[in-house]
Order: sequence, then C-alpha cells, then structure tokens
Amino acid sequence: MKALLLVGLGGALGSIARYAIAVLTLHSVSVRFPWGTFAVNVIGCLAAGVLLGLSEKHAWFDPQTRLFLFTGVLGGFTTFSAFGLDALALLRRDEWMLATLYITGSVVLGLAAAWFGLRLVLR
Repeated sequence: MKALLLVGLGGALGSIARYAIAVLTLHSVSVRFPWGTFAVNVIGCLAAGVLLGLSEKHAWFDPQTRLFLFTGVLGGFTTFSAFGLDALALLRRDEWMLATLYITGSVVLGLAAAWFGLRLVLR
C-alpha cells in the first residue's frame, strides 16, 4: 500500500509539472512545433540521468525514494525518461544491437500503433 501511495503522489507531482510546462510553452513559443512535449521529454531524460548518477555515485536514495522519484515523479512527468534510461542501460552494457532494436522498435512501432488506433476508431 505504501508503494502505491508513493507512486501516486509522485505521479501527481510529475503530471502537474508536465502541465505547467505545457501551459508555459503554449504562451511563449510557436505552436507549429510541439515544444511542450519536446521540453518535457528532454528535461525528464536529464532529470533521470542526474538522479541515476546520484543514486549510483552516492547511494542517496533508498528503494522507497527511488520508487517515488523514478516511477512516480518521472513517470507522471514523462515516460520518455524511462525509455531513455532503458536505452542507456543497454548501451552501457555494450548491447548495441538490442539498444538499436529497442530504440528503433519503440519509435516505429509506437507511431504505427498510434496510427492504427486512430484508423481503428475513425473507420
């Protein structure tokens, strides 16, 4: 139960932050490019990398804190950060073929699934 609360609270905070960035970018930059999503994805990956580095270098985070930060806050902010960490883990293990398959497959199949879902509903 405690784990669910940690993930839920972190997810709420991450989602609020994502919304705030979307609102800020809508009022400050061109709407022809999805700046809000782009910013959230890059910021989320940067935050994930920093938190992972701190976790590895200093062992600052106990399992509950990691659950709150990584699964909760970053998961609510952007799942692209999880994608970035998963790809980075494969690359750090020198699993280049698996990393390439994961990255390419995630992007191509993700777009194809979104297109298919849209076509399925609009038929």
